[in-house]
Amino acid sequence: MRISDAQLKQVDRQVRRLLDSNNFYGRRLREAGIDGVSSVEDFYKLPFSEKQDLREAYPLGLAAVPQEQIVRIHSSSGTTGTPVIIPYTQKDVDDWAIQFARCYEYAGVTKEDRIQITPGYGLWTAGIGFQAGAERLGAMAIPMGPGNTDKQLQFMIDMEATVLTATASYALLLAEEIEKRGLKDQIKLKKLITGSERSGEKIRKRIMDALGVEYYDIYGLTEVYGPGIGISCAHSHAMHVWSDYVYLEIIDPDTGEVLPDGEWGEIVLTTLVKEGAPLVRFRTHDLSRIVPGDCACGHNEHPRIDTITGRSDDMMKIHGVNVFPAQIEEILASFPELSSEYQIRLSHLDRRDTMRIYVETNGSVDWEDLRMRVARRVKHRIGFTPLVKIVELGVLPRSEKKTRRVFDERYD
Repeated sequence: MRISDAQLKQVDRQVRRLLDSNNFYGRRLREAGIDGVSSVEDFYKLPFSEKQDLREAYPLGLAAVPQEQIVRIHSSSGTTGTPVIIPYTQKDVDDWAIQFARCYEYAGVTKEDRIQITPGYGLWTAGIGFQAGAERLGAMAIPMGPGNTDKQLQFMIDMEATVLTATASYALLLAEEIEKRGLKDQIKLKKLITGSERSGEKIRKRIMDALGVEYYDIYGLTEVYGPGIGISCAHSHAMHVWSDYVYLEIIDPDTGEVLPDGEWGEIVLTTLVKEGAPLVRFRTHDLSRIVPGDCACGHNEHPRIDTITGRSDDMMKIHGVNVFPAQIEEILASFPELSSEYQIRLSHLDRRDTMRIYVETNGSVDWEDLRMRVARRVKHRIGFTPLVKIVELGVLPRSEKKTRRVFDERYD
């Protein structure tokens, strides 16, 4: 997807603002010999940036405006390393709400809806983003935050919530609880909007069947406003990304080469109008592709990215083979006897690396036969045989936030 003349002008304004501010980014651009962007060639000379770069700007080195113009900060949800602090101006907050309201509209949400918000509030961008978008749209926000499942279900029923926002992991937990307690006839949910973690087709179907809802994926990250810079529509899992706020590229994660539409690679984002902390060619490490062609919804002014398949930094190396969790998930999804939940544990036993895969099933199948079939299929696809452990349905942990699925215990 080639950058437009209008987007080039926006990037040029951003670059000049960064240079004038002499913030962390401005100094990097000056060191790279950048003084503006007047052509596509100039744009491709802009250096990539990564989360580690942003960490080095802690606490407010990313600010491209005077401190008195900063009305809010947010921080990414990572639990290790120096936090990344993103400052927002009032315009940034307003622009984010506009984008989020657009997400709701693409999902068919109206001001008549009641939106139950279960993602976390605070430094994390999720909860407050979902709420600001709901208020901008004019819908009723039910700001529950995460956890307290009993209260979540009580409010879902009593407030007659029609839209649920959650991580896929927590949506699954709620769906299973609703089934277990026989509450499906008492809920009014019509739509589910999930974000913050990748969800495969199996978990989607499990949740949709249990709740009887339409399922929408929302996209975003704290470094670039937060969730709400794109969403899927009723016609496809692919997510429209708001090209009036961000410019989207897909690159080869190994070489940095920009890839043509349709090819899988790493998402790179440049903010076009963000004031507080503009980002230039930010490597998200999310793996996807730009979906070529038009969408049946008719909104073709905004490019679409496919369902996120994983992250370029999620790769596991075992027995000399590069493995992504998404590959394992795809294999497991081909077994109808298995639930959507799994866990991968890597350990070093008897001087060799070992992969154990824990999967769930019910008691109506031959567990030993299933274990052997799963192991054979993984070996055929990946090249080595894992240790497959079958457990009962519901044994693997459910999460109120994101579910951790990979545990590398080789270096503990």
